[in-house]
This record gives sequence, structure tokens and C-alpha cells, in this order.
Amino acid sequence: MRRTVIAGNWKMNMTPSQTKAFITELAPMVAGMDKCDIVLCVPYVDIATAVEAAKGTNIKIGAENVHFAESGAYTGEISAAMLKEIGTEYVVIGHSERRQYFGETDTTVNLRTKAALAAGLKVILCLGEVKDERLNGITNEIVRMQTKLDLLGVSAEEMKNVIIAYEPVWAIGTGLTATPEQADETCGVIRGALCELYGCEVAEATTVQYGGSMNDANAAELLAKVNVDGGLIGGASLKTDKFTAIVKAANA
Repeated sequence: MRRTVIAGNWKMNMTPSQTKAFITELAPMVAGMDKCDIVLCVPYVDIATAVEAAKGTNIKIGAENVHFAESGAYTGEISAAMLKEIGTEYVVIGHSERRQYFGETDTTVNLRTKAALAAGLKVILCLGEVKDERLNGITNEIVRMQTKLDLLGVSAEEMKNVIIAYEPVWAIGTGLTATPEQADETCGVIRGALCELYGCEVAEATTVQYGGSMNDANAAELLAKVNVDGGLIGGASLKTDKFTAIVKAANA
């Protein structure tokens, strides 16, 4: 059985002191909710504080990006080994904002994914179509291509540590959300591509999240769909009550 994963993506929000206060407040609110994995993916400067604050709770900590080199002259970048040593368990790779604003491509996403897996991190791999691609009816072709390119060279065994987050780019930070039917259909297309790559047993075991403006109001309906195995949560992950409501929906 594949696990439902509710992961918060804080983006460029929260200082270390705010992180400590947030997790201290959140931990008792989600205690005992064990039908899903709970992850907070936080800015680099917050990771050490988050790891310490989350000790003894059911909250896991992730990073928002990672570089593909082990070390070297990459000013401002962070390696997988650095993340691993300070207690990071998960890392978001290929988020649409990284692709849009910082020049990420399927090639660099693939390199980062392989580096993270080699270091023992769990990867939340993001992919999805832009608005024009959706309107022109090529969503399925786009997500199938991204799935195959981003996972090039990743083994079936390594897929045990990969989560796919389907995020329609047109629904990121816009307040728009794919309908539950659209989310289910496209997550199913991604699962179909995984079946072609690795066989259907691996595909059925892989968690495929929805990552397009899931919130406390729409989570239950989205999570009820057979191919939606959780959410990568943006704005709603910055409020303990809203994030808790989503976790509760995943535990219903």
C-alpha cells in the first residue's frame, strides 16, 4: 500500500524563531494522526531549528531544493550531504517556481534527483503543465515526458524513496485549483508513465501527490480520489489550523 503524504512547502517564509514556534504549536495538533506522513519542507536556514523542534513528534523535515554536485565552486548552493548531516529527510526538487524563476530544466531536475537519492534523501519530485499546455490539450503528453526525463537513470529500487507531486503550474499561487477529476486523471497519467518505466507494481506503490493550491476547504474532495495520494501544500502550510485540517482530511 502506498502512503499518503501531506507535505508543506514553506517557500521563502518563516525565520528560525518562527519555525520553532510553528512546530511547537503544530505538533500536539497533529499528534496521533498516523494514516499519513507529515512533512514540512522549509528554507535552508530553518532546517536545523525545525529538526530539533520536531524531535519526538510525527513531523518530518525536508528542504526546498538541493544541488547536484557533491561539493565545489557553486556559490550559494547546498549539497545533499550537507542536508543529510543536519537531519533533513526529504527534499523538494523541480518545483515550478524553481523552473520558472531559476532556470531549472528536466536535465538539472534529473541530476538533482539522482544526487539526493544517492545521499539517502527522499525526493518530492514536482512536475506539471502550464496554462497554455492545459488549454491546448497536451497535458498528458507533457507530464508523461517530464516523468520519463526527470527519472532518467533512477532505478526501480530507488523509486521507493521518490514521491511525485503533480502541480499544474497555472494553479500555483493563483488560487486556482484543478478539479478533483482533473487532478485524479493527471495523477493517473503519471502513474501510467511509471508503469511503463518500472512496471505496474512499482507504479502502484509510488505516492503521487497533488500540488496545486490544495487547502483546508478542498483537501477532502481531492484526497478522496483514487490516484491522489496526498498534497504538496503551499500557503495553507503556513497556518497551523489550516495545515492540521488537511492532515485530518488525510486521516479520515
